[in-house]
Amino acid sequence: MTYVKGLKCRECGRTYPAEAIHVCEFCFGPLEVNYDYEALKKVATRERIETGPKSLWRYRELLPIDGEPTVGFHSGFTPLVRADRLGSELGVNELYLKDDSVCHPTWSFKDRVVAVALSKARELGFHTVACASTGNLANAVSAHGARAGFQRYIFIPNDLEQAKILGTLVYAPKLIVVRGNYDDVNRLCGEIAGKYRWAFVNVNIRPYYAEGSKTFGFEIAEQMGWRTPDHLVCCAASGSLLTKIWKGFKEFEMLGLIDRVKTRVHCAQPEGCSPISEMIMTDSDTLKPVKPKTIAKSLAIGNPADGYYARDAVKASGGSAEIASDQEIRDGIQLLAKTEGIFTETAGGVTVAVAKKLIEKGVIPKDESLVIAITGNGLKTQDAIQDSVVSPIEIEPQLKSFEERVWANCKT
Repeated sequence: MTYVKGLKCRECGRTYPAEAIHVCEFCFGPLEVNYDYEALKKVATRERIETGPKSLWRYRELLPIDGEPTVGFHSGFTPLVRADRLGSELGVNELYLKDDSVCHPTWSFKDRVVAVALSKARELGFHTVACASTGNLANAVSAHGARAGFQRYIFIPNDLEQAKILGTLVYAPKLIVVRGNYDDVNRLCGEIAGKYRWAFVNVNIRPYYAEGSKTFGFEIAEQMGWRTPDHLVCCAASGSLLTKIWKGFKEFEMLGLIDRVKTRVHCAQPEGCSPISEMIMTDSDTLKPVKPKTIAKSLAIGNPADGYYARDAVKASGGSAEIASDQEIRDGIQLLAKTEGIFTETAGGVTVAVAKKLIEKGVIPKDESLVIAITGNGLKTQDAIQDSVVSPIEIEPQLKSFEERVWANCKT
């Protein structure tokens, strides 16, 4: 049974059927899924959710598919880690990490959104799926699409990390490298989606795809004992993840699953591509597109589709924004690794670095709870810190060599 009433324009409110469309024909505003919340109040209970599968599909009724899921059976429900050692370093007493660096099968939060998008693509009768990607989405569409038997076309900018390119090619899709940045790739994909009957997960079926990000927020609330944190630091590329986490919190509140949401949401972006954070920090009503120049390539979207909605979510929550330099990103990656044993990609380095800044400024007080969003695995962006880590110690296969080169320098 579905609780989807259709699609609704986020600007003018006009309604549309639940088809493969993403733009309002009247005002050209983006469409999003419209639910029957009154009906959901009768079925979306804590007890029902807690007995569901250990995946994002435990929230099946709050996701935009008609039947049972057909993709991503093991995606989602990733750990919420109590991070006391990192908290001690940063100066807060109650710190958690929502760790999607272990999301199955391609180790980023994109596995969530793709599970929903491809399940919907199958319901809508598509046989070919595609995407414009900065890397993680390419991996996820390639992997999930392979298992589901879709034809897959993946479009990426020509400066992506080699690990993400290899992590796409291994699933044998058609990988197209476009000479340009992500915004160039996305424009091209919009044209292709208008001409060919392909399910572009972040173009013509974007309304369904984006809903998968709500589960990141759903899980935080459930794993914290049916409450939300005082603060959440979330990275932003298009702005969709941050926006949908906030939507997820508010849906849980509306359905009576949690008490009133008091979470302050903070937007984290890299210095070389921070149009959303800059808009928030300057209290501007205008988003100024930029040409990305940052090691955080997964966040390198210079003209973010959900930028204004991310700004609105931050303001509605009473949150803030900050930016992190490339060196601060590297430092954030290494700090997280040495304190909590979690190796995050550059986007996670951004959230750790921004959290550190906000704590130092007193924006996040030491006695209030904080969740930092970790959205991808560090094995995908090893080149970013290759020159920052210490070199290994090389010795001969002899005890004397060990004692001279290692033991003599031990601090024990």
